[in-house]
Amino acid sequence: MRGLRRLLSALFLLGAATPAVAEDVVTGLSQSRVGITVNFDGSEIMVFGAVARDAPAPDGPLDVIVTIEGPSGPVTVRRKERVFGIWVNTDAVEVTSAPVYYAVASTRPLEEILSATDDLRHRITLPQMVRTIGVVHQADDTALFTEALMRLRTQSGAFSRDDGGVQLEREVLIRADVLLPANLTEGIFRTRVFLLREGRVIAEEEQLIDVHKEGLERFLHRLALDQPLIYGILSLALAIAAGWLASAAFNRFRS
Repeated sequence: MRGLRRLLSALFLLGAATPAVAEDVVTGLSQSRVGITVNFDGSEIMVFGAVARDAPAPDGPLDVIVTIEGPSGPVTVRRKERVFGIWVNTDAVEVTSAPVYYAVASTRPLEEILSATDDLRHRITLPQMVRTIGVVHQADDTALFTEALMRLRTQSGAFSRDDGGVQLEREVLIRADVLLPANLTEGIFRTRVFLLREGRVIAEEEQLIDVHKEGLERFLHRLALDQPLIYGILSLALAIAAGWLASAAFNRFRS
């Protein structure tokens, strides 16, 4: 009896000492630089990767979330109301941190694979990415302003969510195609890939995308920032020339 107890104790200690299967993720991007030119109409980024393990995969489903986040900055959301027949701004809420672009894709709906604790820790879903901190004017329904901001940016294509947009082959190969819209803002875009089991993030990797203006777009942008007077004079001259050419073409057409 004593020998059986010693054997059971040894098996228990051996099981406790056996390390869990470690899983990691290695990722890459189809392109890490995006140039904005005059005829830029958007770009598609392919995020790919592989799951690395030191032992066979454990039981249970493995899920993946891919996010692409643009530069963040403050945004003031205003509410308009009709006062004496005129639409005027009334309440306003200042969102101190909101990305200009945010896309999230996953193997399954986020509600099924991501716990609220890990969402708060890693800021994955849209509500966690948009933080309402200060209130410019008194507003009791601050959450409505945040929802309005997310709704408007989703309609414009700046925010997107794609449940099922990540392909996971044999729980090893990862692929997600994310479309960057035409109205991109210059800056560093951050791509994150998360591995999840039972609602918990078990691995994460980050890649960066450099979005910048090129060619004539970059020249005009730098001119407007560095030499605003010259930029204004050139814009005025171009507008006058365009108006004169349009008038001349119209008069010639009439004759």
